[in-house]
Amino acid sequence: MPVLVDSHTHIDMRLYNRDRDQVLERARGAGVAAVVDVGCDLDSSRGAIRLAAQYSEVFAALGFHPHSAAKMRDSDLERLSELAQHPKVVAIGEIGLDFYRNLSPREVQVEAFKKQLALARRLRLPVIVHCRDAQEEVLSILTEWAYGAGGVGGAKEPLGVLHCFSGDRELSQRYIEMGFLLSIAGPITYPSSHAMEIAHHIPLDKLLIETDCPFLTPQPYRGKRNEPSNVSFVAEKIGEIRGVPTAVVAEHTTANAAQLFRLPL
Repeated sequence: MPVLVDSHTHIDMRLYNRDRDQVLERARGAGVAAVVDVGCDLDSSRGAIRLAAQYSEVFAALGFHPHSAAKMRDSDLERLSELAQHPKVVAIGEIGLDFYRNLSPREVQVEAFKKQLALARRLRLPVIVHCRDAQEEVLSILTEWAYGAGGVGGAKEPLGVLHCFSGDRELSQRYIEMGFLLSIAGPITYPSSHAMEIAHHIPLDKLLIETDCPFLTPQPYRGKRNEPSNVSFVAEKIGEIRGVPTAVVAEHTTANAAQLFRLPL
């Protein structure tokens, strides 16, 4: 059975409170060796650490999602810095911009994004980036961060990942050259998916897979709560698109996740 990593989950959410043990047991049964639980605010970041301390295969990322940017205070950044000292914290995220829902004002999202990028650089942690309807703005901010003062854009070690990447082929190449990995989630399995070209052309050594559970459930279970075991459907679909065995996709994406997040796999 291929060894998989679900590089982006939210299994700290209440939706899993009744059966989280069983959810993770099913993940193990599907070959998932590691799960990255990604914070959206201070409370969920704490929750991610609690899960990481409880389950050997769970690792934590800390951050304020753009939806929660208006809640973030400078004191929260200091608290995130303290929490990041936990040995199973592997990234700063989920951070970025969401100009589709605009649940926080755009200028507040930009400020929170930049401050958390600075925090990640100070802590020497990779970033997990959310981008929705803000491709130009996110690219501009990440370019400045990667190549600006103290940046290491283009370095061999990856800087982070564009989670659930939704850009085109040209944009993917720009991020790869900058030093980012790109992640593909359950929508790749939908009949009308626009990500098939990206899944075909992204170099395998620049690719991650994820569920973003409980969201974005793959086609076989669409409409139901998503969970980490379903990352296998993402790997299978990418293999089908590329004309390679699922095991090849798993081998590369697992190695990429282990490198990015420094996972002890």
